Amino acid sequence: MTVIFVTGMSGTGKSSALGELGRRGYRTVDTDVGGWIGDLPRDDGGGLERQWREDRVDALLTEHETSGEPLFIAGTVWNQRAFYPRFDEIVLLSAPLDVMFDRIAGRGTNPFGKTGEERARIVADTAEIEPLLRASATVEIDTRAPLSEVVRRLAALAGSP
Repeated sequence: MTVIFVTGMSGTGKSSALGELGRRGYRTVDTDVGGWIGDLPRDDGGGLERQWREDRVDALLTEHETSGEPLFIAGTVWNQRAFYPRFDEIVLLSAPLDVMFDRIAGRGTNPFGKTGEERARIVADTAEIEPLLRASATVEIDTRAPLSEVVRRLAALAGSP
């Protein structure tokens, strides 16, 4: 059983990559949709933060362990680190801010990042959080490459579906 975790800032192509992997027959879970995330209290007492509902993610991984099939999970949340030992690879998708903003402006599936306030948050999060993601990643993929190349590299990490 191979579990590949795909993370990165908003607009780096996580959802697009998972969509294409799914079309190629891989099992994928985009945790940005479907109730995987809640605004939950941080362990450090720092208020509320978007976090995985750990019971749901644990159940997904536990159920998946018997499947023998590769699984791709995508997201970027406060508590993802708790699951790092259960991932075979942690892949950071990255792109320059201008590329991210162009993608965000053109997407119709996720409204986040369209307001000035949200764009300022993306800039701040990229400066603060992306280095932490990079330090934990086992692989980094620059998503300025064509989507087909990004997906080829991800699929190579997992093997055949």
